[in-house]
Amino acid sequence: MARYSLTGRTVLITGATGGIGTATAHSLHAREANVVLLGRDTTALSALARRLGEERVLPLTADVTDPAALDEAVARAVHRFGGLDVVFANAGIAPARPATMATIEPALFERIIEVNVLGTWRTVRAALPYVVARRGHVLVNASVYAYVNGAVNAPYAASKAAVEQLVRALRVELAGCGATAGVLYPGWVETTMSRVAFGADLLATQMRQAAFPRLFAHSIEPELVADRAVRGIERRAASITVPRRWQPVGVLRGIVNPLIDRALIRHKPLQSLLRSLESGARDVRGQSGCGPGCGYQAVGHHRCAH
Repeated sequence: MARYSLTGRTVLITGATGGIGTATAHSLHAREANVVLLGRDTTALSALARRLGEERVLPLTADVTDPAALDEAVARAVHRFGGLDVVFANAGIAPARPATMATIEPALFERIIEVNVLGTWRTVRAALPYVVARRGHVLVNASVYAYVNGAVNAPYAASKAAVEQLVRALRVELAGCGATAGVLYPGWVETTMSRVAFGADLLATQMRQAAFPRLFAHSIEPELVADRAVRGIERRAASITVPRRWQPVGVLRGIVNPLIDRALIRHKPLQSLLRSLESGARDVRGQSGCGPGCGYQAVGHHRCAH
């Protein structure tokens, strides 16, 4: 497929003031694209627009969980630049610290699904008619957690697996109209979100070191992710994995994942850390706990509250 030039194209980015979003905005702007910046922090959006030079830039405040706000943002982008060619659904959140399924607050679990899954769906839905009209491209930021075991990060992993499936379906559905869609699979990236596993939280850091082989335990700069993402858009790539060392894991997931799950179940240092995590959560909440081996206990039809 011929290279999809971004010069003069209009690209909308959600989560624009995060590490990957900001780096991607700079990369797109350098390719002379019109960049529409969506985020919730008006001050940060304005500052990013100034750094980009404000020419060919439109900063808009919008929450991806608000369909009306997204529709309005897309309409303003189309009014300003005459159309919309590419949407990068990049907004996402994760727990501030690790938590098991037994100890995570239900409201937090559901908020992560709301932002990461429904926020992606609402972003794509608002932009799709305009992207299709221009035979453009949809890019969704998933993660290697779309196929990596999500222990102590279950809602994030579940959300990333979900958006991967959204894009797979969408790419087939768009095949007859000239538009395309792709998934971005970053590994560990040096952003605010990942700092919890790189020193900000001791237990999270220990778990990362215990669960991930050294080759896969290092973080990369968001600029590298942005460069690969933009080049992926130019190729209309179905998938973009960065760093590339994760590609074999993704390709061979049907074989590798059961082996990894089995190894993690038998990994005594990791299991010890999991029990410490749950014990700490119970202590903070003043609970007596649900037993020494796990975070649950059957009491009739009820589950022990955490």
